[in-house]
Amino acid sequence: MNIDSKERFTDRVEAYVKYRPGYPEEAISYLYDTVGLSPAAVIADIGAGTGIFSRILLERGSRVIGVEPNDAMRSAAVAALGGYSGYEPWSGAAEATGLADNAVDFITCAQSFHWFDRPAAQQEFGRILKPGGKAVLIWNSRLTGGTPFLEGYEQLLRQYGTDYEKLSHKNIDEAALEPFFKPGTFTKARFTNSQKFDLPGLEGRLLSSSYAPMPGHPNHEPMLAALKTLFDETGTDGTVSFDYETEIYWGEV
Repeated sequence: MNIDSKERFTDRVEAYVKYRPGYPEEAISYLYDTVGLSPAAVIADIGAGTGIFSRILLERGSRVIGVEPNDAMRSAAVAALGGYSGYEPWSGAAEATGLADNAVDFITCAQSFHWFDRPAAQQEFGRILKPGGKAVLIWNSRLTGGTPFLEGYEQLLRQYGTDYEKLSHKNIDEAALEPFFKPGTFTKARFTNSQKFDLPGLEGRLLSSSYAPMPGHPNHEPMLAALKTLFDETGTDGTVSFDYETEIYWGEV
Protein backbone atom coordinates (compact mmCIF):
# COMPACT_ATOMS: atom_id res chain seq x y z
CA MET A 1 0.00 0.00 0.00
CA ASN A 2 1.68 3.21 -1.10
CA ILE A 3 1.38 6.52 0.70
CA ASP A 4 -1.23 7.84 -1.71
CA SER A 5 -3.49 4.83 -1.20
CA LYS A 6 -3.28 5.18 2.58
CA GLU A 7 -4.60 8.74 2.40
CA ARG A 8 -7.05 8.50 -0.51
CA PHE A 9 -10.15 8.30 1.69
CA THR A 10 -9.23 10.87 4.35
CA ASP A 11 -11.73 13.45 3.04
CA ARG A 12 -14.46 10.86 2.36
CA VAL A 13 -14.83 9.21 5.75
CA GLU A 14 -18.36 10.45 6.48
CA ALA A 15 -19.67 9.36 3.08
CA TYR A 16 -17.88 6.03 3.40
CA VAL A 17 -19.51 5.33 6.76
CA LYS A 18 -23.01 6.27 5.56
CA TYR A 19 -23.16 4.88 2.05
CA ARG A 20 -20.84 1.92 1.55
CA PRO A 21 -22.59 -1.46 1.46
CA GLY A 22 -22.55 -4.12 4.12
CA TYR A 23 -22.15 -7.81 3.34
CA PRO A 24 -24.88 -10.40 2.74
CA GLU A 25 -25.73 -12.72 5.61
CA GLU A 26 -25.10 -15.74 3.38
CA ALA A 27 -21.51 -14.62 2.88
CA ILE A 28 -20.91 -14.15 6.59
CA SER A 29 -22.45 -17.53 7.38
CA TYR A 30 -20.10 -19.04 4.80
CA LEU A 31 -17.11 -17.52 6.61
CA TYR A 32 -18.14 -19.05 9.92
CA ASP A 33 -19.60 -22.35 8.71
CA THR A 34 -17.13 -23.19 5.93
CA VAL A 35 -13.96 -21.08 6.23
CA GLY A 36 -13.82 -21.67 9.98
CA LEU A 37 -14.09 -18.28 11.65
CA SER A 38 -15.51 -18.62 15.14
CA PRO A 39 -16.27 -16.64 18.32
CA ALA A 40 -13.01 -18.00 19.72
CA ALA A 41 -10.93 -16.72 16.79
CA VAL A 42 -8.56 -13.77 16.89
CA ILE A 43 -8.95 -11.97 13.57
CA ALA A 44 -6.77 -9.23 12.11
CA ASP A 45 -9.03 -7.15 9.88
CA ILE A 46 -6.38 -5.50 7.72
CA GLY A 47 -7.25 -2.30 5.91
CA ALA A 48 -10.20 -2.13 8.29
CA GLY A 49 -11.15 1.40 7.28
CA THR A 50 -14.17 2.72 9.18
CA GLY A 51 -14.93 -0.70 10.64
CA ILE A 52 -17.80 -1.86 8.40
CA PHE A 53 -16.53 -5.44 8.24
CA SER A 54 -14.99 -5.44 11.71
CA ARG A 55 -18.45 -4.80 13.18
CA ILE A 56 -19.84 -7.90 11.48
CA LEU A 57 -17.09 -10.04 13.00
CA LEU A 58 -17.56 -8.48 16.43
CA GLU A 59 -21.29 -9.13 16.29
CA ARG A 60 -20.45 -12.81 15.78
CA GLY A 61 -18.40 -12.70 18.97
CA SER A 62 -14.92 -12.83 17.47
CA ARG A 63 -12.02 -10.77 18.77
CA VAL A 64 -10.98 -8.26 16.10
CA ILE A 65 -7.75 -6.30 15.71
CA GLY A 66 -8.68 -3.52 13.29
CA VAL A 67 -5.46 -2.74 11.43
CA GLU A 68 -5.74 0.58 9.55
CA PRO A 69 -3.03 3.12 8.57
CA ASN A 70 -5.36 6.06 7.88
CA ASP A 71 -5.89 8.07 11.07
CA ALA A 72 -9.26 9.53 10.04
CA MET A 73 -10.72 6.18 9.07
CA ARG A 74 -9.35 4.46 12.16
CA SER A 75 -10.85 7.19 14.35
CA ALA A 76 -14.23 6.64 12.71
CA ALA A 77 -13.92 2.93 13.47
CA VAL A 78 -13.09 3.62 17.11
CA ALA A 79 -16.12 5.90 17.39
CA ALA A 80 -18.35 3.20 15.95
CA LEU A 81 -16.86 0.12 17.59
CA GLY A 82 -15.32 1.29 20.85
CA GLY A 83 -18.15 -0.27 22.83
CA TYR A 84 -17.23 -3.81 21.77
CA SER A 85 -15.03 -5.52 24.33
CA GLY A 86 -13.41 -7.66 21.64
CA TYR A 87 -12.31 -4.75 19.48
CA GLU A 88 -8.74 -3.45 19.38
CA PRO A 89 -7.85 -0.62 16.98
CA TRP A 90 -4.35 -0.87 15.58
CA SER A 91 -2.28 1.60 13.61
CA GLY A 92 -0.47 -0.41 10.97
CA ALA A 93 -0.37 -1.37 7.31
CA ALA A 94 -0.71 -4.66 5.46
CA GLU A 95 3.00 -4.72 4.71
CA ALA A 96 4.06 -3.84 8.28
CA THR A 97 1.27 -4.49 10.78
CA GLY A 98 3.40 -4.28 13.91
CA LEU A 99 1.68 -7.40 15.26
CA ALA A 100 3.65 -10.23 16.84
CA ASP A 101 4.62 -13.44 15.07
CA ASN A 102 1.81 -16.04 15.00
CA ALA A 103 -0.56 -13.52 16.57
CA VAL A 104 -3.84 -14.27 14.78
CA ASP A 105 -6.00 -17.16 13.64
CA PHE A 106 -7.38 -15.39 10.58
CA ILE A 107 -6.77 -12.32 8.47
CA THR A 108 -9.64 -10.59 6.71
CA CYS A 109 -9.25 -7.91 4.05
CA ALA A 110 -12.60 -6.45 3.07
CA GLN A 111 -12.50 -4.03 0.14
CA SER A 112 -8.82 -3.35 0.75
CA PHE A 113 -6.45 -5.96 -0.67
CA HIS A 114 -6.15 -4.30 -4.09
CA TRP A 115 -4.31 -1.39 -2.44
CA PHE A 116 -1.57 -3.60 -0.95
CA ASP A 117 1.98 -4.33 -2.06
CA ARG A 118 1.33 -8.03 -2.57
CA PRO A 119 4.81 -9.54 -2.09
CA ALA A 120 5.33 -7.54 1.12
CA ALA A 121 1.81 -8.32 2.36
CA GLN A 122 2.27 -12.01 1.59
CA GLN A 123 5.39 -12.13 3.74
CA GLU A 124 3.74 -10.19 6.56
CA PHE A 125 0.55 -12.28 6.52
CA GLY A 126 2.61 -15.46 6.72
CA ARG A 127 4.48 -14.03 9.70
CA ILE A 128 1.49 -12.98 11.81
CA LEU A 129 -0.80 -15.96 11.07
CA LYS A 130 -0.68 -18.97 13.36
CA PRO A 131 0.26 -22.26 11.69
CA GLY A 132 -2.70 -23.33 9.58
CA GLY A 133 -4.25 -19.86 9.80
CA LYS A 134 -6.03 -18.47 6.79
CA ALA A 135 -6.39 -15.17 4.98
CA VAL A 136 -9.76 -14.14 3.57
CA LEU A 137 -10.03 -11.50 0.83
CA ILE A 138 -13.48 -9.99 0.32
CA TRP A 139 -14.90 -7.53 -2.18
CA ASN A 140 -18.28 -6.09 -2.94
CA SER A 141 -17.65 -5.79 -6.67
CA ARG A 142 -20.07 -3.34 -8.24
CA LEU A 143 -21.79 -4.76 -11.29
CA THR A 144 -21.18 -2.63 -14.37
CA GLY A 145 -23.94 -3.97 -16.60
CA GLY A 146 -27.26 -5.75 -16.71
CA THR A 147 -29.55 -2.77 -16.10
CA PRO A 148 -29.78 0.69 -17.69
CA PHE A 149 -28.77 2.26 -14.36
CA LEU A 150 -25.67 0.10 -13.87
CA GLU A 151 -24.53 0.67 -17.44
CA GLY A 152 -25.15 4.41 -17.21
CA TYR A 153 -23.34 4.68 -13.87
CA GLU A 154 -20.29 2.94 -15.29
CA GLN A 155 -20.23 5.36 -18.22
CA LEU A 156 -20.56 8.31 -15.83
CA LEU A 157 -17.51 7.16 -13.86
CA ARG A 158 -15.48 6.75 -17.02
CA GLN A 159 -16.44 10.24 -18.16
CA TYR A 160 -16.02 12.18 -14.91
CA GLY A 161 -13.87 10.06 -12.55
CA THR A 162 -10.45 11.52 -11.85
CA ASP A 163 -8.47 8.28 -12.21
CA TYR A 164 -11.24 5.74 -12.60
CA GLU A 165 -9.81 4.06 -15.68
CA LYS A 166 -6.60 3.31 -13.78
CA LEU A 167 -8.34 2.06 -10.66
CA SER A 168 -11.16 0.11 -12.31
CA HIS A 169 -8.77 -2.69 -13.21
CA LYS A 170 -8.00 -3.93 -9.72
CA ASN A 171 -6.45 -7.23 -10.83
CA ILE A 172 -8.58 -9.21 -8.38
CA ASP A 173 -9.56 -12.07 -10.64
CA GLU A 174 -8.92 -15.67 -9.66
CA ALA A 175 -5.78 -16.08 -11.77
CA ALA A 176 -4.16 -13.00 -10.22
CA LEU A 177 -5.03 -13.93 -6.64
CA GLU A 178 -4.28 -17.65 -6.53
CA PRO A 179 -0.46 -17.21 -6.37
CA PHE A 180 -0.86 -15.26 -3.12
CA PHE A 181 -1.94 -18.46 -1.35
CA LYS A 182 -0.19 -21.72 -0.57
CA PRO A 183 -0.66 -24.26 -3.36
CA GLY A 184 -3.73 -26.40 -2.94
CA THR A 185 -5.42 -24.12 -0.37
CA PHE A 186 -7.02 -21.46 -2.61
CA THR A 187 -10.84 -21.39 -2.52
CA LYS A 188 -13.41 -18.94 -3.83
CA ALA A 189 -17.12 -18.19 -3.35
CA ARG A 190 -19.57 -15.58 -4.65
CA PHE A 191 -22.82 -14.10 -3.33
CA THR A 192 -25.31 -11.47 -4.50
CA ASN A 193 -25.63 -8.11 -2.73
CA SER A 194 -27.39 -4.80 -3.40
CA GLN A 195 -28.33 -1.39 -2.01
CA LYS A 196 -31.36 0.79 -2.74
CA PHE A 197 -30.71 4.53 -3.04
CA ASP A 198 -32.78 7.66 -3.41
CA LEU A 199 -31.00 10.54 -5.16
CA PRO A 200 -29.23 11.98 -2.05
CA GLY A 201 -28.10 8.48 -1.12
CA LEU A 202 -26.83 7.83 -4.63
CA GLU A 203 -24.86 11.08 -4.53
CA GLY A 204 -23.36 10.04 -1.20
CA ARG A 205 -22.43 6.63 -2.56
CA LEU A 206 -20.71 8.22 -5.54
CA LEU A 207 -18.77 10.68 -3.40
CA SER A 208 -17.53 7.87 -1.13
CA SER A 209 -15.41 6.66 -4.07
CA SER A 210 -11.84 7.85 -4.17
CA TYR A 211 -12.00 8.63 -7.90
CA ALA A 212 -15.11 10.85 -7.65
CA PRO A 213 -14.10 14.53 -8.02
CA MET A 214 -14.84 16.56 -4.91
CA PRO A 215 -16.28 20.13 -4.70
CA GLY A 216 -13.96 22.59 -6.41
CA HIS A 217 -12.90 20.14 -9.11
CA PRO A 218 -14.19 21.13 -12.59
CA ASN A 219 -15.83 17.72 -13.03
CA HIS A 220 -17.74 17.79 -9.73
CA GLU A 221 -20.85 19.76 -10.71
CA PRO A 222 -21.18 18.22 -14.20
CA MET A 223 -20.86 14.77 -12.63
CA LEU A 224 -23.69 15.43 -10.15
CA ALA A 225 -25.87 16.85 -12.92
CA ALA A 226 -25.27 13.74 -15.03
CA LEU A 227 -26.02 11.57 -12.00
CA LYS A 228 -29.39 13.28 -11.48
CA THR A 229 -30.26 12.79 -15.15
CA LEU A 230 -29.34 9.10 -14.89
CA PHE A 231 -31.43 8.73 -11.73
CA ASP A 232 -34.44 10.44 -13.30
CA GLU A 233 -34.21 8.25 -16.40
CA THR A 234 -33.63 4.87 -14.72
CA GLY A 235 -35.11 5.11 -11.20
CA THR A 236 -38.23 3.21 -10.16
CA ASP A 237 -40.49 4.48 -7.38
CA GLY A 238 -37.86 7.00 -6.35
CA THR A 239 -34.93 4.60 -6.03
CA VAL A 240 -32.26 2.81 -8.04
CA SER A 241 -30.73 -0.59 -7.29
CA PHE A 242 -26.96 -0.52 -6.79
CA ASP A 243 -25.98 -4.16 -7.34
CA TYR A 244 -22.85 -6.08 -6.39
CA GLU A 245 -21.32 -9.52 -6.44
CA THR A 246 -19.68 -10.27 -3.09
CA GLU A 247 -16.50 -12.20 -3.84
CA ILE A 248 -14.58 -14.22 -1.25
CA TYR A 249 -11.12 -15.69 -1.84
CA TRP A 250 -9.39 -17.57 0.95
CA GLY A 251 -6.67 -20.03 1.90
CA GLU A 252 -3.37 -20.38 3.73
CA VAL A 253 -0.58 -17.93 2.97
